Amino acid sequence: MADLYKEAGVNYDILDPFKRACQRAAATTTSFLRTHGFQEPATIRGESVYLIEAPDAYYAHVEEALGTKILVADAMYALTGRSYYRHVAIDDVATITNDLCSGGALPVTVAMYAAVGDSAYFTDERRAADLADGFAEGCRLSGATWGGGETQALPGMITPGTVVLGGSAFGRIAPKHHRIQGDVRDGDAIVFLASSGIQTNGLSLCRKLAERMPEGYLTPIADGRAYGEALLDPSVIYVRFIAACQSAGLPLHYAAHMTGHGWRKLMRLEQPFVYRIDYVPTPQPVFDAIVATAGMSPHEAYGTFNMGVGFAIYVDENDVDQALALASESGYTAWRAGTVYAEGQRKAVEILPLGITYEGASLNIR
Repeated sequence: MADLYKEAGVNYDILDPFKRACQRAAATTTSFLRTHGFQEPATIRGESVYLIEAPDAYYAHVEEALGTKILVADAMYALTGRSYYRHVAIDDVATITNDLCSGGALPVTVAMYAAVGDSAYFTDERRAADLADGFAEGCRLSGATWGGGETQALPGMITPGTVVLGGSAFGRIAPKHHRIQGDVRDGDAIVFLASSGIQTNGLSLCRKLAERMPEGYLTPIADGRAYGEALLDPSVIYVRFIAACQSAGLPLHYAAHMTGHGWRKLMRLEQPFVYRIDYVPTPQPVFDAIVATAGMSPHEAYGTFNMGVGFAIYVDENDVDQALALASESGYTAWRAGTVYAEGQRKAVEILPLGITYEGASLNIR
């Protein structure tokens, strides 16, 4: 499985060390915050969102990109004439603002980055309009203002006929006690919020797998839809849930946006805990198609994809019912999935119904 992912051009054995090197280098610049009256919170490096601390609030920044999901939209547009560009533009905002709210920040503004190999890409008025409309809808779902962005034509750097879509967001945590900073404790409950499907993780591999399917992206899957269509379901944006928890005064001990590294992301927090999962939902049919085509074991699948889980929170056991109620009221599907245990210095994720264990050494993002 690892070799198949590497063949698709994604090798975390190379990417993660570069990310850690960047974190170390970036930390040498922290002192400049003081010249503006800010400071950097401890342990923020390596989290999904970067925070700076002011006297009365935290301010948040995230830079993210959609990845290669746009290429699936390009392929389906050519094959079917149906535009999914609105969906992928929502995905772009989702991957940005979901990272932002994982630290307790609510997005204030979002900016788009779009780069093409040839400016002629935007002469397709339907595609251009759908990208703009989808990005605006993602901002509305996030409760944020679309504040601008950057559009570049980069011939010789980007393949003509597609777009690199990304962006950034600025957010705020106020009052400061709404920050989600990793106050996980022995006995905390793990609550999952459902994904819409693949969301924005693993699309390079999913594209590679389409080459193995009898009808490529048009291959029917178990829900009766084409594989390519299922891949393009827009991601869930979880900002409303975080905002609801803050309004209700429900303290969240930690939150994890389930993207790269699959369920291993449950142990993103630096401190050693064992995260035991005792309830596993049935993932969407698109995952069955992926797993079967790739010949993946459950261990490989859950260590790579979200497998139906888009966001995880950690709360006091006594707060589980309120968290589930707030999720439902906000329009999300959520369930109690497991429990956090302190077992000395051991760090692991254990998915008990599937007999899967990921030890701490399998996730190296700090």
